[in-house]
Amino acid sequence: MKKFNGKALYNPAGKAGEYAAWACNFYVGCSNGCEYCYLKKGRGKAILGGDHPVLKKCFRNEHHALGVLLNEIEANGTDAFKDGLFFSFTTDPMLPQTISLTQAAVRICFYRSVPVIILTKCANWDHNELLKDIIAELGESFVKSKIAFGFTLTGFDDMEPNASTNMQRIDAMNKLHKAGFKTWASIEPVISISESLAMINMSQQFCDLYKIGLESGRRYPKQDLQIFVEMVCAMFPSSRFYFKDTLLKQAGIERSELPSNCVDRDYNIFKQS
Repeated sequence: MKKFNGKALYNPAGKAGEYAAWACNFYVGCSNGCEYCYLKKGRGKAILGGDHPVLKKCFRNEHHALGVLLNEIEANGTDAFKDGLFFSFTTDPMLPQTISLTQAAVRICFYRSVPVIILTKCANWDHNELLKDIIAELGESFVKSKIAFGFTLTGFDDMEPNASTNMQRIDAMNKLHKAGFKTWASIEPVISISESLAMINMSQQFCDLYKIGLESGRRYPKQDLQIFVEMVCAMFPSSRFYFKDTLLKQAGIERSELPSNCVDRDYNIFKQS
């Protein structure tokens, strides 16, 4: 299938494609200040807009950006997005500077039955405030079936100086799960195997899916990764895990060798009970 590369929507390739088949980027740049950010390395430097999010140059303003989003959804047909539309790879969609446009985009997606996948390091927002008008219009059960909230969990607050703490993110995930939303975690990058295990252990009772990946450009001891994968699968048999291709390659593990609590990249979090 030919890849779509629009102004707002596109089909991610490579490592990003393991997170979602479709993604939406309105902004470039991020104020979380993460030391390990892949957008601060190599080709990413040309994409990163700096330490604050800036609307992409192809958009005249936020209203124009939403119009482009709507047109690009309709051009591809809503069935194309059945596995979810990801927000976002070039910024944090829940920053104070980005959250209002994210909220408006979610509304557009819901009115076209497009599920939404959020990934953030921010925990200082209220899901009731974010979704209250949409829930009032479309119904609580519909809205909760169409959005999955994800949090990046590394265990290293000092490397993410302007983001919410990892414990604040875990607490937010717990509250969202108790409220009936799908939740997931990005354990990427794995900075410390012991800290990554601790993040999973603290969140596994209220996290529907983990996606686990390595730090861009870093080589890890093969045996350490093999032990890590084995421990994750054995310690948390009721959880669902997706190990990214680069992790399995460095570990020398074939995806077919993984146990049943490991899923493929086409796993649809919205179809799971």
